[in-house]
Formats: sequence, C-alpha cells, structure tokens
Amino acid sequence: MTTTPPIRVLIADDQMMVRQGFTVLLNAEPGIEVVGQAVDGLDAVAKVAEVAPDVVLMDIRMPGLGGIEATRRVTAPADAAVKVLILTTFDLDEYVYEALRAGASGFLLKDASAAELAQAVRVVAAGEALLAPNITKRLIAEYSRVTAGIAVRTPVRQRAGVLTERETEVLVLIAQGLSNGEIAERLVVAEQTVKTHVGRILAKLGLRDRTQAAVFAYETGLVRPAGY
Repeated sequence: MTTTPPIRVLIADDQMMVRQGFTVLLNAEPGIEVVGQAVDGLDAVAKVAEVAPDVVLMDIRMPGLGGIEATRRVTAPADAAVKVLILTTFDLDEYVYEALRAGASGFLLKDASAAELAQAVRVVAAGEALLAPNITKRLIAEYSRVTAGIAVRTPVRQRAGVLTERETEVLVLIAQGLSNGEIAERLVVAEQTVKTHVGRILAKLGLRDRTQAAVFAYETGLVRPAGY
C-alpha cells in the first residue's frame, strides 16, 4: 500500500509565539509536517534550500530581509517547487499585492483557525491559489492604485496574444476569483475541461499558478476594476 508523503511546511516569522503556535496546530493535522522554522527572510531563504519544504508560511514584515523579497528569492528559480503562503495581520495589508507579484500563491490572516490554516496549506500545496473573491477585489483596487497612469508594456500584451479566445475567457474568470467549478458552471463545460484550459494558460504564459494568472490578467488590462 502506497502512503502519500506529508506536506512539508516551513514557518517563517520573527515572532516565536507565532512560529511555535502554528507548528503545534499544523503538526496535529493529518498529512502535514512542519520541517523547520525561520526567524527572518534570510533565514527563510536558507532553510528552503536546506529542508526543501513544499509550502512556506511567510510573514510579510520581518527584520532585515522582509517576506516579499524572501518570497521572490525562493520562487525565482525556474525549477522552484516550493509554494509560499503569506501571513499577515491585516486583511487590507498594502503589501499583499506585491507579495503575490513576487510569487506567493495566496495569503492568510494570522488569526485564522486551525482548520483554516490546514486547509490553506493543502490548497496551496496542491497548486491552487488561495484567492477568494473578496480578496480579489482588494487586489484589483491595490493594483489600480499602484499602476495608475502606467501603460501596459507591449511584451506583456504580446504574451496574452498567444491564448485562444476560450483560454482568454477562462483567464478573465480566474482573475475574478472564480474556482474551476464555478468557471465550468459559467461556461457550461465540464470541470476537467476547465482544468485543461488552466494548465494550458499557465504553460503558454510561463506562470506558476492561478494567482500569477490573476495578476497577469490585471497587468495586461484584460480585467479592469469598475470605476477605473
């Protein structure tokens, strides 16, 4: 009988109580194992290389090297398999958008329940994005604020041009925060068909996951927030 290996998690936070608390909560969950702790961004980068986690719970605000740059460094290699789940105290954190642009797969509030924490780890480890519709709206607003008046770069538009009409339609719905099931219902197709489209979109655009796909859609102008 083949046993599925546990999801290996690294917790990066400068607060010891947060690290220890999350370690206890996650180690109590079936199929999840905390394999290390990091006290800041530099330590996180080093620990990723050392213990090869599947998922890093990364605090945004840490002394020295912060969570955004640490996220960028651990996800930058073309063969990087690690997923980053950003930890933040505030759901309107101004740095969340930048963290997602840096390669994070989603974010989670530090006051999340044990069940929410475990589910977030499992979702991100499976290659999905932790990007709920209400979070998407905030990201759109933040994107519009930081890019006001900036023209979309031609190379980015050209990348979007490699998609078929249906793939572009799916990309827009991803950016609006819809799940595969919701997209399938909207387009009246099988969910497996949507999964195939998502895989092709990521491959054609050279993106890691749905979160990067959503950010790409905003940056190319495929999705524009109401009122902007």
